[in-house]
Amino acid sequence: MNLQQNNEDLLDGGRRLPLVEDFYTIQGEGFHTGKPAYFIRLGGCDVGCRWCDAKMTWNPRLYPPVEVDSIVERACSYPAQAIVITGGEPSLYPLDYLTERLTERGLEIFLETSGAHELTGRFDWICLSPKRQQPPVDSIYPRAHELKVIVESEADFEWAERNAAKVGERCRLYLQPEWSRYDRIVGPVVEYAKANPRWNISVQAHKFMRIP
Repeated sequence: MNLQQNNEDLLDGGRRLPLVEDFYTIQGEGFHTGKPAYFIRLGGCDVGCRWCDAKMTWNPRLYPPVEVDSIVERACSYPAQAIVITGGEPSLYPLDYLTERLTERGLEIFLETSGAHELTGRFDWICLSPKRQQPPVDSIYPRAHELKVIVESEADFEWAERNAAKVGERCRLYLQPEWSRYDRIVGPVVEYAKANPRWNISVQAHKFMRIP
């Protein structure tokens, strides 16, 4: 049995997933900033951003698969009307079963992804945050509702425009200052958005509010 087949067996077609944590909080970034949401954070990422604030999620072997039904039951025990599936990189996993169960409960489903792999599952909102080291697959661009580009330096504006050229006309565009370089880069981000007003600015509001 090869490793891929072994992983598929462990996940039972998506009925089990490697869960890092799940919790009820406030969405802190992008279009839905300020919205109460239940977060489901999956383990495993092969993108490896230098500035990632969730590096503990990268190694999926640290997170044995858990039953998706138990995750859904916990989510439904809170008053949340929205679910955020994040990581890690959620597109590594089969998400049809998870999203079907959440949809049956009448919940909105938001996905945060780099788009590095083909997507499975049904989502009400897809936030695409593309990374240079492992660019998105082409099929994700027309599905994205929101494009959120992390800006470390002025060179990232060109990367942002390259990705903006591939999304649909109704996709919301966001530039987000990288947190560790916020004080240095926020000024250029503001000036770029003012000169190119189709771009909006996202900040990590949850870090300013000091909440998870």
